Amino acid sequence: MPPSTDRPDPAGAPGGEDTPLALDDPAYREAVVELLGAIAYGEISAFERLAEDAKLAPRLEDKVAVAGKAAAEFTRVAPLHERITALGADPFAAMAPFREPIELFHEHTAPADWYEGLVKAFVGDGLADDFYREIAAFLDTDTRDLVLASVEETGHAAFVVDRVRAAIAADPRLGGRLALWGRRLMGEALTQAQRVAAERDALSSLLAGGADVPGLDLAAIGRMFTRLTERHTERMAELGLES
Repeated sequence: MPPSTDRPDPAGAPGGEDTPLALDDPAYREAVVELLGAIAYGEISAFERLAEDAKLAPRLEDKVAVAGKAAAEFTRVAPLHERITALGADPFAAMAPFREPIELFHEHTAPADWYEGLVKAFVGDGLADDFYREIAAFLDTDTRDLVLASVEETGHAAFVVDRVRAAIAADPRLGGRLALWGRRLMGEALTQAQRVAAERDALSSLLAGGADVPGLDLAAIGRMFTRLTERHTERMAELGLES
């Protein structure tokens, strides 16, 4: 995907020389704490979900691969908590507002079998990671680097693509069901994201911008969601599925 022209120039973003000014802004600090709280609880939830998915694995190799991904997700929580604490906030209080919407998403998208679990981990988590990468462009340098490290690919994607494509080749009917599943994941993810944005003013302000923090206008926000949708389509294609 080509770089977005909607992203601010790093020289004009909150990072670098502007970092102290940005972090001295209470509204910006609150927004960063909320963002890191959302990511941290998302990592914990991903750990729990992947640990459950590992129980559905048809082979021992698959079980080990998914369990390894779960462990990798959990190791990302501590640095996020440390950053929240450094900003003067309680990590558990920062995560609390996001527990309900994230758990609600998982409740509405509980996989029926091993393959739905694989697609959910690849497509659902990928969509969230893409969104956080978009927001990272508006953060101070230290926070931006932490967010990008938190959503860095762990190598699990190649495993998922291999397993799903092999299963579809063996049973082409599976492809239709998983394609519908991928569309449902996209719809549920957007619904919960809109809910969080509506309820968390500080977090949504990161996109809208403020006095010392560049943001996006409505048209640019629309283009951002277009990019997210396009990346979702690309991921579905990687799996051999129609979006």
